Amino acid sequence: MTGIVLLDGGMGQELVHRAGDRPTPLWSTQIMFDHPGLVGAVHADYRHAGATVHTTNTYAILRDRLVDTPLEDDFEALHMAAVREAGGHGVIAGSIGPLRASYRPDLMPPHDEAVAIYQEVVGTIAPHVDLLIGETVASIAHAQALIAAASDCGKPLWIALTVDDQDGTKLRSGEALADALPHLDGAAAVLANCSSPEAISTAIKVLADCGKPFGGYANGFTKISDGFLEDKPTVDALTARKDLGPDAYAAFAMDWIAQGATIVGGCCEVGPAHIAKLAETITAAGHKIVAPPLSA
Repeated sequence: MTGIVLLDGGMGQELVHRAGDRPTPLWSTQIMFDHPGLVGAVHADYRHAGATVHTTNTYAILRDRLVDTPLEDDFEALHMAAVREAGGHGVIAGSIGPLRASYRPDLMPPHDEAVAIYQEVVGTIAPHVDLLIGETVASIAHAQALIAAASDCGKPLWIALTVDDQDGTKLRSGEALADALPHLDGAAAVLANCSSPEAISTAIKVLADCGKPFGGYANGFTKISDGFLEDKPTVDALTARKDLGPDAYAAFAMDWIAQGATIVGGCCEVGPAHIAKLAETITAAGHKIVAPPLSA
């Protein structure tokens, strides 16, 4: 029997589906003001599905993303709203997303600038969560900035790397995933995320050599379209797969577990039904769903 940490699934896409609002570049952030309680309802559904780690809706709450928007002065208030929505649902992971845009390592600021931006996020959210998770990390430089920013916060930092959908041995920057591993000493766990499950299956083979707890949580998009890689994109540019229902997704995740992964869950377009099926499948296979250790 293996202890498996079960993450929740995607938040942003779930909010889009439930709210019915037309997405904007800050749709998942604005929604906490426009639809109070909706984020908490999604967290509750993931808890009922069996997830033991619940990720705050803070992925896009970054100074550089809020500049020149109506939310520019709400940095702290948005973080605290997200923490309140996640409260009471288990182990809380504070999400920290990419600077400027997802899947665009070419837009990553210089190291010192990136560290300063991330330090503000860490200082704001770390006291209120159990661990931090840097998500959709597309380059080695991105990982290094997160690790430097969180080095003195007293909370574990997990790094979730996003890999090329066509070649899971590479980060979206083009760098070899294996080359990133020596730079992750400051991470308490290493994952692959927000890539196709097929690519993550390849990445898991590489992460098995990281010397830390590892795992993955895939998205359910057909592809990351060129339209989404433009400035200030919205999720209207992305299309959900039709062949990745709960059974199919659970089969991918169980393959990761068979390769030694002990942390699994879901990302965009992987919802509560997927996590419930995954919880059922993990238990049926003789594993135990557990909470993660929380030493920094």
